[in-house]
Amino acid sequence: QLTLPTLERKGKVRMAQIATRKSTIVARTPAQDAYMRSMERSELVFGVGPAGTGKTYLAVAHAASLLERGDINRIILSRPAVEAGERLGFLPGDMKEKVDPYLRPLYDALYDMMKPENVERCITSGIIEVAPLAFMRGRTLANAVVILDEAQNTTSMQMKMFLTRLGENSKMIVTGDPTQVDLPRGEKSGLVEAIGLLDGVEGVHISRFNDKDVVRHALVGRIVRAYEADTAKKLAEKATEGVVR
Repeated sequence: QLTLPTLERKGKVRMAQIATRKSTIVARTPAQDAYMRSMERSELVFGVGPAGTGKTYLAVAHAASLLERGDINRIILSRPAVEAGERLGFLPGDMKEKVDPYLRPLYDALYDMMKPENVERCITSGIIEVAPLAFMRGRTLANAVVILDEAQNTTSMQMKMFLTRLGENSKMIVTGDPTQVDLPRGEKSGLVEAIGLLDGVEGVHISRFNDKDVVRHALVGRIVRAYEADTAKKLAEKATEGVVR
C-alpha cells in the first residue's frame, strides 16, 4: 500500500498538495509535483512509469478532491481486463462484482481519501462508477473525472475509443507502465501509441516517472532498477543482432 506524508517541502518551494476532508497528500518528488499540478490544469493527463510511483493513487486522490469540492458529479474508474479477455463473462455476479478484482488498487485509494460510508454511498448511487473498458463505447462522459488504470494493456482501438469519450467539464487521467504490457505478442499497446501521438497537443500533459520516484519500500526502487537494466540489455542485444544480420 502506498503511503504519502501530510507535509513535505523541497527547499523553499512548496510542493503540490491534494486535500480531501479525510486526508491531505503532498508531492514527494518533482515528478509527482508536476503530475499533481498538471491534473489541475489539463483535460487529459497521462501518468507513465513504474509501479510504486503514485500514478494511480494520486489520480484517485485528485478525483476525490474534485468530487468533494463539487467541481464534478461523478468519478468513473476503468481498467482493461486483459486476463479475462475484456468480456469478464466467466466471473460471477453483477458488473461491480465482476470488475472489483481488477479495480482493487483504485478502491484502496478511494478509502484512503474518503470515509468508508461515503465511498459505499457514492458507489451505490452511481456517483462513483466502475466500468470495464468495453462498456465505454457509445458514451459521452461529462462532468466527471475518468481514470483508466493499467492502460498499457489497451489496444490501439480501445485507447482511441476511450479518449474520444471525453465530454464537457470532464478530465481523463490515464496511467500505466509501458514496460509491463500483457497484450498478445505483436499487439501494439494503445498507451505507447497515444503518448507518442499526443505529446505536445494542447490540453494534454504527459508525466513521466522513473525509479527515483518510487515511494513504496526502498527495495521496490531497487527491484524496478534491476528490471529496467535487464530490459535495456535485451533491447541492446536485439539491436546488435539486427546490425549483424
